[in-house]
Amino acid sequence: MDVLLDNLDLYGPGFLSTIWLFLISAAASLVLGVILAMLRVAPVPVMRAIGATYVTLVRNTPLTLVFFFFAFAFPLLEIVTSNTFGSASGYYFFAALMALILYTSAFVCEVVRSGINTVPVGQAEASRALGLTFGQMLASVVLPQATRAVVPPMMSTMIALLKNSTIAAGFSVFQAGSISLYLSERGESQMIGLLWVALFFILLVIPMSLLQRSLEKRWSIAR
Repeated sequence: MDVLLDNLDLYGPGFLSTIWLFLISAAASLVLGVILAMLRVAPVPVMRAIGATYVTLVRNTPLTLVFFFFAFAFPLLEIVTSNTFGSASGYYFFAALMALILYTSAFVCEVVRSGINTVPVGQAEASRALGLTFGQMLASVVLPQATRAVVPPMMSTMIALLKNSTIAAGFSVFQAGSISLYLSERGESQMIGLLWVALFFILLVIPMSLLQRSLEKRWSIAR
């Protein structure tokens, strides 16, 4: 407990930065992932090809390489640089967000697409017979039904995103994964420090697991 109390100036900002990194990445990757899933099931071949190409390229690229691209190669394009954010730390936080969002959205896309495939084809055919457009059919008929099948794997994807956020510590983003390095400089026990970090991640994952079980239980009764 002494390690935690004596270094609250590290744990507080570190944990807060991790939570922000996770919440923003999760929200943005959900939006982008659903858009990609809609592209993958679209009736236009070009749209399906765009979605499939993105997922194939990003999902098969190691996350560390995506971080390297946004940390060192993307600034060379001079679209967004450190001056845009006023500091190098601001840019590296942005780079971590972009890497996590673009990488996780590919997995969200596949989870949503697999959920869409669980909806009987007759539902889509009936929607078209009623005159609904492709977007109306997805929004009003298919996606609401697919949500039940999507929840368990989606929660697993979000838990993986939370753990993947620790990679940002290797790219000058101060968050929970960086705390042990600073504890070492202060002469504190890294083992105890890491145990507190592990407990922090467990406390974040437990509510997500409880939410997943609650939704599964509610929807299983509804069936």
